[in-house]
Amino acid sequence: MAFHVLRMALSAAALLAAAPGAQAGPVLDKIKQDGKIVCLVNPNSPGFSVPDSQGAFRGFNVDFCRMAAAAIFGDGTKAELRGIGFSDSLKAIISGSAHIASRGITATGTRDADPGVSFVTTTFYDGQGFMVPKSLGMTKLADLSGATVCAEEGSTTLLYLADWFGTAKLPYKVENIADKTARLQAFFSGKCDAVASSVSALAADRLLAPKPDDYVIVPQRSATEPLALVSRPDTELEKTLFWGVQIMVAAEEFGVTSQNIDAKLASLKDLPVDEQRLISPTGPTADMAKKLGLRSDWSAQIIKQVGNYGEVFEKHIGKGSPLAMDRSASPNRLARDGGLIFAFPVR
Repeated sequence: MAFHVLRMALSAAALLAAAPGAQAGPVLDKIKQDGKIVCLVNPNSPGFSVPDSQGAFRGFNVDFCRMAAAAIFGDGTKAELRGIGFSDSLKAIISGSAHIASRGITATGTRDADPGVSFVTTTFYDGQGFMVPKSLGMTKLADLSGATVCAEEGSTTLLYLADWFGTAKLPYKVENIADKTARLQAFFSGKCDAVASSVSALAADRLLAPKPDDYVIVPQRSATEPLALVSRPDTELEKTLFWGVQIMVAAEEFGVTSQNIDAKLASLKDLPVDEQRLISPTGPTADMAKKLGLRSDWSAQIIKQVGNYGEVFEKHIGKGSPLAMDRSASPNRLARDGGLIFAFPVR
C-alpha cells in the first residue's frame, strides 16, 4: 500500500514537472496580448502620483505600475496610467476596464472578500489623520470636538471617523465630498475645520494649498491603514505583482540598486549567494519566471528600470523630496531597522 501511494505521488510530481511553464492566467495572457497593463493612480497626489509638465504621471505609487510592466514586458513604459478617483477605482477593476490599481487603497476584510478584486500586497503602511489650519492650534485628536470634517465619500475614512468620535463620545459633523478638488477647496476656504484622510494623502494634499505652511497634520493617528496594490483576480498576475514587490524589497536589503545592477550582473559569480539568487538569469527568479510565463531576467529589469524599494521611497516621498517624509521614523523602514518592510524569501 505504501509503495502504491508513493508511486502515485511520484506520478503526480512528474505530471507537474512536465506541465508547460509559460502558460499564464487569462488576465495576464490578455495583458500580454494587448502589449500594456492598465494601472489606476490618484489623479493628483504629489509625491505619490502627479502629472509632470508633459502630462506623464510620476510618483511612488506610479513606480509600482512601472514595476508590473517591467516584470511582464521587460519595459516599464508599457504601463498605461489612468488618473481616477477613489470611488471609481474599485469599480473599474471589478468591471475589467483596468488591470491593477496603485493609488493608496486600504486593504480591508470586506473589500478583499469581494470576488471581483484581489488585494495583492501592502506597499505603504499608513494611518488616518487630520489636516487643520495652523491658526487653530490643534495638537491632539481631542481638540477636534465639535469640528466639521471634510472626508471622501465612500472611503474607509468615514468609518474611522464614526468609530473614533463615537468611542471618544465627542460631537462632530462630516461633509462627504467625493471629488478631491472640491473637497480640498471646501477645506481651504474654511467650510470645514479639518480634512481627514490617510496621513500620506494629507502630506500630499497639503502641498496643494495656496499657502502650505498655513496647515499642519495632527500628529496623532486615529487608525492604521495598509495601503495595497490591487488587481483583477488572476493567480499568475497576482503572483507576478506580489513577487515583484518582494524583489524590490530584497534588492534594498542586499544593496542592489538601479545604479549598480549592471556591475553586479557582470560579476555575478563573485556576489554573495543571496544576491545571486535575486538577479541571476539562471537562478530562482528565472525558475519563477518560467512558471509564471515571464522573461528570465524580470528581476533584474525591475531593479534596473524602477529601483529597489528604498530608492523609490527616497526619490518620491523621502526627506529630499517636497513631502520630506522621514523614513527612519516610519513603519515603512526595513524590518532590520525596526519597521514593517521585509522581503519574503526569494529562493
